Amino acid sequence: MPTIHQLFTQHIEQLQHRVADVLERENLEALIIHSGYPLRTFLDDQHYPFKTNPHFKHWLPLTAHPHCWLVVDGHTKPTLIYHQPSDYWHKAAGDPEGFWVDSFNIKLMANPQDIEPFLPSNRNRCAYIGEHPELAEALAIGERNPESTLSYLHYYRAYKTDYEIECIGEANRRAVKAHLVAKDLFFAGASEFEINLAYLSSLGKSEHSLPHSNIIALNENAATLHYTALSAKKLAEQQHYSLLIDAGAEYRGYAADITRTYAYRKGLFAELVAEMDKLQLALIADLKPGHPYTDLHLKAHRQLAKLLVDFEFVYCSAAAAVEKGITRCFFPHGLGHHLGLQVHDVGGFMLNEDGEVQAAPSHDPFLRCTRIIEPRHVLTIEPGLYFIESLLSELAESEHTRLINWSRVDEMRRFGGIRIEDNVVVTAQACNNLTREQNWK
Repeated sequence: MPTIHQLFTQHIEQLQHRVADVLERENLEALIIHSGYPLRTFLDDQHYPFKTNPHFKHWLPLTAHPHCWLVVDGHTKPTLIYHQPSDYWHKAAGDPEGFWVDSFNIKLMANPQDIEPFLPSNRNRCAYIGEHPELAEALAIGERNPESTLSYLHYYRAYKTDYEIECIGEANRRAVKAHLVAKDLFFAGASEFEINLAYLSSLGKSEHSLPHSNIIALNENAATLHYTALSAKKLAEQQHYSLLIDAGAEYRGYAADITRTYAYRKGLFAELVAEMDKLQLALIADLKPGHPYTDLHLKAHRQLAKLLVDFEFVYCSAAAAVEKGITRCFFPHGLGHHLGLQVHDVGGFMLNEDGEVQAAPSHDPFLRCTRIIEPRHVLTIEPGLYFIESLLSELAESEHTRLINWSRVDEMRRFGGIRIEDNVVVTAQACNNLTREQNWK
């Protein structure tokens, strides 16, 4: 079993190969990658929560270190300009330490304004990669976020190294533990706000350190796909129907993104949750290299249509439910997305390293991946079944209203909806489910 030091060394070697290739293609000397800096709120001395440039944390497990810079040329040891201020207002960065330090030539910088002497003298032949191109212009860095360079880097970022897969796996382990805490609190009658606090406590993290804001939705709130209101109101026991929790964790800059739905008591909704779980696992079993992700998304709609027929939500055939767009009223989002340094990781629409893309189809505008599935891709699979008021109203006013069993639909509105989401790594044969590998109760 390789050590974390060995995995990271191999990871850096792979990134070096990519940089050497893209620099030769673009006739550049080096990439200058900026971690970024906190942005101040308007008319205040407070700052928004800092989020590290994903290109920076691709190289380094430093997610809370603003004003740092990385210079890479694909051949020599990368240079890290490490910001270490003398600051009595805030907790200052400690000395660089850990498994990663041997891979970098580290230079300490006390003041962000002193960066210029640390950068290459031939900056006009370099490319800046970061959020603040105006700073790069002031520093006379030749190119700022050149599209062709970013396209190359984004395309290959979909192929995760063993180090990255290990990090995403550990993020899943931590997230699963917190999910189980949340599940127990739901059945104990806790509010959304209380469940969220317990989730954060299990991780030992603040909400700003999560890869995305937690979605913790009781009852009809689950019909809002990105619900983050987190009500502190405790419901009476007879008013507890369902919980949808979409929450993750971050480890060394890599994300987990997991969703589960629970029924408070037995009944039709509980049966639907169980069937959606089976449907999701069947889709994962079909996640194989060489096939377009769009094909799996279409299969999800066909499987959902069968479920709608079996549970008597529709009066038409499964094929007709897909053809007429009825399933898209119950499942309006994409099947999943690439996962890694970002929850919705880059490269999902890319056809090649030159930046050609395949856009989402017009009838599925929210699909986040159209790419051919390949080994080392890490993806989420998250089919859904929702009872969303606005979409149901449109369906009721359409020509297809007679095909809907509205009494059955109305029975489900109070539950909001169902989403089951796992994180999977594609292999040459099929895939490894990083989420289900954990000890779910």
